[in-house]
Amino acid sequence: MELIKRNIHMDCLKCKASIQITLEDDINISDSRPDALKLIMDRGNVVIEEVRVTDDHVGVKGILKAGILYLAEGPKAKAAAMEGEIPFEEQIYMEGIRSGDNVSVSWEIEDLSTGLINSRKFSIQSVLLLKAVCEEICDEETAVDISGQEPVEFRKKSLNIASMVMKKKDIFRMKEEVEIPGSFPNIFSMIWWEVEPSEVEFKVLDDKISVQGEIRAFFLYLGEGEEEEICHYETVLPFAGSLACDGAREGMIPEIRYQAEAREVTVRPDFDGEERVITFELCLNLDICAYEEENIDILSDVYGVVQETNVQEKEALFRSYLGRSNGKMKLSGHFKAAEGEQIGKVLHTCGKLQTADVSLGETGIEISGTVSVQVLYESSKEEKWFGMIKEELPFQYVLDAEGVGRDCVYPLQTDLEQITVSIIDTDEIDVKCVLFFHTNIYRQWKEKIVEQITTCELDSEKIDSLPGIAIYVVREGESLWDIGKRYYVPISAIRQTNELASDEVKTGDRILIMRNL
Repeated sequence: MELIKRNIHMDCLKCKASIQITLEDDINISDSRPDALKLIMDRGNVVIEEVRVTDDHVGVKGILKAGILYLAEGPKAKAAAMEGEIPFEEQIYMEGIRSGDNVSVSWEIEDLSTGLINSRKFSIQSVLLLKAVCEEICDEETAVDISGQEPVEFRKKSLNIASMVMKKKDIFRMKEEVEIPGSFPNIFSMIWWEVEPSEVEFKVLDDKISVQGEIRAFFLYLGEGEEEEICHYETVLPFAGSLACDGAREGMIPEIRYQAEAREVTVRPDFDGEERVITFELCLNLDICAYEEENIDILSDVYGVVQETNVQEKEALFRSYLGRSNGKMKLSGHFKAAEGEQIGKVLHTCGKLQTADVSLGETGIEISGTVSVQVLYESSKEEKWFGMIKEELPFQYVLDAEGVGRDCVYPLQTDLEQITVSIIDTDEIDVKCVLFFHTNIYRQWKEKIVEQITTCELDSEKIDSLPGIAIYVVREGESLWDIGKRYYVPISAIRQTNELASDEVKTGDRILIMRNL
């Protein structure tokens, strides 16, 4: 007698850990840049250069890149920009991790503060959160059938599972071009830019993954001409493409996370030889998982009728897909400019959504966090200085999630879909945001599966103690299987003797048992 087994791929969280680090440094303005009068705006990005896994530790080496937009000194206040870098190298303790394990490291800038020390020096302070996760594909060798000549009874249990069929890392690269409209002057030099993806969606197809979304692009540049006009241009670009992915099949459930990395922005001539075309690259660093739903019948119990059968069981972790939940919320707030400043025109608005807590509530998944908002504006004063409003909007939201329970996992993904600003007064603005939340919901549970079967001769004393013919009264919770196993009688024989159309029995039913002596 042999068990017929199959491998079921499940994802296993081996371990995870996070570390919060503080980075700070002073950055000198390069000689090619003008003196600084006033800080306007900042941005931050992290590049992970190396992840080194050793026993119980993960070494992370990277760079914090900070961009600074400032107002330059001079008879005419002009905008200028520079970048500073702070390298870091940290050790994350992860008990149980071993050299060779696959570890994913993600980052989040929890806080970025820049300050003006003097006309040639800036200070940068940042709180950075590094998250390390080790997830593996675990093969659960599960018995699904039995072979052999020995007469045995077995039963199966049907399971609906979401098996992991793919886990990999990849990079989706985009190279885009933007030509500024004819009403704008030619580009003399680029001062500041921001390029961010939004509303990114993934879909699994045969041997590839489709990617689509939008790119929000903002450019601040110095225009050609004697006036040296500072111009700004903002646009939204749709994008769509695909990524080769061997083994992918249409209908799989994607669980894909990304972190964006914008590359260098360059300016090139258009068809007429004028500097009007902006080229940039954007990379999405992808952490790809894909699940496939399937129904499998596993072997749940076995008993012999001519031999004693001993079943050895173990617990296995399974996951089923319950569905997807999406939700949107609107968020708004009023903010004032610094004392003495006046808002003439809003040039650019950007925001960053950060979740602080995700937990299961009585009516759904409770989410809280903040949206950090930066608003770049042009002053209404004659000097036409630039200014910035930097504020935070707290939020709380409950995402409807039918069927979610304590035994569920729900990896949340968020997106700041829209952010708009309108001027209320000379020193006050109204900010409106649309937040998008979505998650795939999975139920996780432990199931006893048959691992091994051994047989031996029947216990003669035990067999002799059983009557050849008996009337058995069904007890509460008992099934026909329990009765057959008790008396070493095939289920089919019990059904035939009692003229039963199915295996269904009720408490109190009288069942005739006839053993084949």
